[in-house]
Amino acid sequence: MRLYTLTSDLHGELSKNAHNEQFIKDIETAIGQSFDYRESDFSDFGAFGDIIYVRTGGTEGIFKQMFQGHEGARVRLLTSGQSNSLAASMEILSWLNQQGLGGEIIHGSVQEIASDLLKYYPPAGKAASRLIHPFIEPGILEGKRYGVVGNPSDWLISSAVDYAQARDLLGAELIDIPISRLIALASAADTSKGSYPEDAKIPVEVFRGSDAIYLGLKQIIAENKLDGLTLRCFDLLTALHNTGCLALARLNAEGYVATCEGDIPAMLSMAIVRERYGVSGFQANLSKIDSDIFLFAHCTVPLNMVSSYCYDTHFESGIGVALHGILPAGPARVFKLGADLQNAIDVPVEILDNPYGPNLCRTQILVRGDASLRRYMLRSPLGNHHIIVPA
Repeated sequence: MRLYTLTSDLHGELSKNAHNEQFIKDIETAIGQSFDYRESDFSDFGAFGDIIYVRTGGTEGIFKQMFQGHEGARVRLLTSGQSNSLAASMEILSWLNQQGLGGEIIHGSVQEIASDLLKYYPPAGKAASRLIHPFIEPGILEGKRYGVVGNPSDWLISSAVDYAQARDLLGAELIDIPISRLIALASAADTSKGSYPEDAKIPVEVFRGSDAIYLGLKQIIAENKLDGLTLRCFDLLTALHNTGCLALARLNAEGYVATCEGDIPAMLSMAIVRERYGVSGFQANLSKIDSDIFLFAHCTVPLNMVSSYCYDTHFESGIGVALHGILPAGPARVFKLGADLQNAIDVPVEILDNPYGPNLCRTQILVRGDASLRRYMLRSPLGNHHIIVPA
């Protein structure tokens, strides 16, 4: 089997080849053969049996670029439970399904992966899920205004939203705001009167920088009379050497809808959750599935959702301020409105625990679902991020 790899430069902890990863070695042992490593050279991709190992998040745009000219190929995406591999694969598969091309995600234990790798491909075309249902709630966000601060992140290849459709179907007005406006406001913000935590891991000046981002976003909300926003947050890593994680957590706790990565469907999904249930939602990546247990994670979580929290650095960059929050165990729902604004999932789950693994985004929750949720996530996800809300 030929193994191709997708690796983002954001994940500096990984080398450029997968030859020596224990995860890959274990799979080779289980299937009784070694991979034919092609790494990031996709020039001959498309033969029966070819596998793409999505090693990290942030690789969706890389996939879309390399896939040009290979539209007839069947796509099998091998994922691990680390470095947002599964979340990126879900965005890729969502995009493939939008194109009517289909594909599959291979994920699970080493033995489950080995079994899937040795199977024939599933039928071509988009895989359906009984969990996806028409979303027909016209005007649920009537009169609401939401800002898109910076463009959606480049890796959100299946998450483009038609602004006119958002207005016609949901009643929501989407307003583009240049990321340069936030950078200018944050750079000029006066944080001299702020009171900041004393944390051995996070210097005070980093908290000041996070507060400046928060103050800049608050001014943007006031200037544009917004009910919420989504932020192209990764641009802040280089522009301000900080992140929006804590700022978004604070805004959500204040009653605004605030999501990251410029993910408009996630923002609208969170807005609908707030309208339906009157509470905040946790925008999260799916990182791993183990039987009926789903591990979700992200570096921000609304402060009014958690029973306690501590500070950490942003996962991918190791800088700024992120949050490790504890979400209470109990009934919850997973909700996501698709980018077409006409289909959604809304399924009951149970929050079990809050692990704190080192190789994932900082707030992590274990959720119990069922086999239909697993099939949905691996065959027909409505994009990457999903919203988890206490029931």
